[in-house]
This record gives sequence, C-alpha cells and structure tokens, in this order.
Amino acid sequence: MTDNVNNHIHTTFSFSPYTPTEAVQMAKNSGLATVGIMDHDSVGGLREFIAAGRAIGIATTVGFECRANFAGTPFEGRYINNPDQISIAYLSMHGVPHNKIDEAETFLAPYRAARNVRNRRMVEKLGGLVRGAGLAIDFDADIVPLSRHDDGGSITERHILFALAGKIIEKVGAGPAVAAFLRETFGIEATGNNLEKLNNPESKWYQYYLLGVLKGHLVKDFYIEASAELPHVSDFVAMGDALGAIPAYAYLGDVGDSVTGDKRTQKYEDSYLDELAEFLKNTGFKAITYMPTRNTHAQLARVMRLCERHGLFEICGEDINTPFQPFVCEALRRDEYKHLITAAWALVGHERSATESGRGMFSREIIDKYPSLNARIAYFAEIGRSVKQ
Repeated sequence: MTDNVNNHIHTTFSFSPYTPTEAVQMAKNSGLATVGIMDHDSVGGLREFIAAGRAIGIATTVGFECRANFAGTPFEGRYINNPDQISIAYLSMHGVPHNKIDEAETFLAPYRAARNVRNRRMVEKLGGLVRGAGLAIDFDADIVPLSRHDDGGSITERHILFALAGKIIEKVGAGPAVAAFLRETFGIEATGNNLEKLNNPESKWYQYYLLGVLKGHLVKDFYIEASAELPHVSDFVAMGDALGAIPAYAYLGDVGDSVTGDKRTQKYEDSYLDELAEFLKNTGFKAITYMPTRNTHAQLARVMRLCERHGLFEICGEDINTPFQPFVCEALRRDEYKHLITAAWALVGHERSATESGRGMFSREIIDKYPSLNARIAYFAEIGRSVKQ
C-alpha cells in the first residue's frame, strides 16, 4: 500500500477533463491509496466515484466545494481566499456520508440554479468584450455542452473561459498568434512560462494552458458579483453538521508566483490568519484543508500551528482540474506533512462510520468517547485502513 493521498479531485461535474470513473482510475494509475472527489456546487458525481473506487480497488472520500458569504463577520470587505470578490470564501465539505448525498443535493441545487442566472449574464458581458475581435460566445450553445448541467453538475467561470479559449484557437490558430491576440484584444501580456506554453502549438494541452492565462487576467473584466448563489458561512457549517460531514476552510495564502498559473499576485488571508482561525473554530468549522505544493513551508507551518491550537482537523488535497497536474503530492514525502497521510485515512474511516452508524469524527458520541482530536484521528485512521474496497 502506498502513502500517496489526495482529497481534492474535480471531475466533469464541475470542471475537469476526468469523469468520476476516470478520476478514480487516474488516481489508481498514479499510485494513490486514497482519492477524494470535490466538485463545485455539485454532488452529482459522488455515487459514480464511490462505485468506481470499489470496482477499481482504491479508497475514496466524497464531498463538495462551494463559495460562501462572510457578510456580518469580521472578514466582510476583505479578500479572503477568493481572487474575484471580497467577503467571499471557498469552503470544502469533506466526508459526506453516503446516505446523505440526496440531502446535500437539496442544499446545493438552488445555489447552482442561481449561479447559472449569473453565468448567463457574464457570458453576455464577455460577448460584448470579444465582439469587436470577431468572436461570438453563447451560454446555451457554447458553455452548457461543456458541462454536466443536465446531470446535476455545475457551470463555472472555467467553463466560460475554456469555451472562449477554443474560440480564440479556432480564429487565430495555436501558437504565437494567440499571445498577440491576447495583447491586442484584452491587453493581456503573457510572460515567462505562460508565454512559452502559448508559443508551443504542438502541446496537447494547449487549450487548458490558454484557459489558465485567461483565468488569471480576464475574469475581472466580465465578472459579475455573486450573491443569490452563495450560502452564508453559518448556513454552510449548519449543513455540514446536519449531514454529519466535515465543514472545512480552504486555505489559499498570499500568492506571489502562482504555482497553478491561474492566480494573480495578491494578498489574501495571511495578514489576519490568527483572527480567522479563531473565528473558524468559534463558528463550528471542523477542519482546514490546504495544498502543500501551493504554499511555502513557512506559510503551512503557521497553518499547522493554528490548527493544533484550535483543535482543527488538517486535510490535504491538491486541486486537480486540468490534465497536466500530477495526482501525487510530492510534498507529502516531507516529515512535517506525513501526518496528512494518516488524516486522509481518518477521513476514509469517518465517512464509513458516519454512513453506517451516524458516528463520525465530530459526532457527540465519538467526542465523548475520544475528547482528543488526535485520538479520534488515530481511531478513524484504523477504521479507514481496514476498509476493503
């Protein structure tokens, strides 16, 4: 059994080249021992993901990701971990019990519908920006077919920009002409690694590379602020408790040179992280999830100290939504992150126990029996490692 784990894989039910089954197969082929699905605003792929794990022989965890409104909190008016809008944060719901998937869908469906109202308006706004360059883009004709909308999947800004990337490639061809088009049409100056990728027309992932450049620079020009599609942070936590799942804050940290190539240099929560961690604990969050390859060791050492201080479970996941990202997180080889491997197995065990008996890691019965979070992690990791797929 390997020590490779990843709890944050997107599928075609949000934005990704992989169906749930393909994601599980990729995880297996990559040498992962556990793999977790984490789609935006959608649980549409969870059952397929679980079934694929059982068929292929790899432990799975399931959950979803959504943005929440922090209005009325000390963080209203600040950039939290969302580069596009203040007062908004990406949150993750991990370890959803399998018998609670329908309840999770009931929670998410209205927000997904509201998001599509705004998506349609953003596509119209983007259409106005590209019309002068001889491009046309339509929500129903160009965006919806890229998604799993009819199966309960979400449509994101990535779908919109992937469609636009395809239109640009169709118009000017892959290669140096694309960089010139971006500069002349949008004032986007691709540099460094991004320019090198755009100048290589032979890349089989060219459209995804172009998507990354567009996401890092163009969203601000057609973005319309979200409102109706956002649960309040307190409602997100309450839903997690009702499901018996694990509501988690997704740490981003200040961004310098974006590892993923789709984030602007920008400051996020690092300047007030101590205050945020205390708020998360007091609001009922059970965990913080983070991506070791995205941040510096100093950033993550601080996050880990705060998790220990406030009794917050640590979850590791590398955000996979493009075909060139490795499923394996090499940082987990470092001693300071090896506890995240045990945590992944504890998540597997939590999910199994919560599904079968309602006694998950943060249930009242388990906390009474094992008051220490570390003791609970050890208990559920043993359950997780004993699960036969």
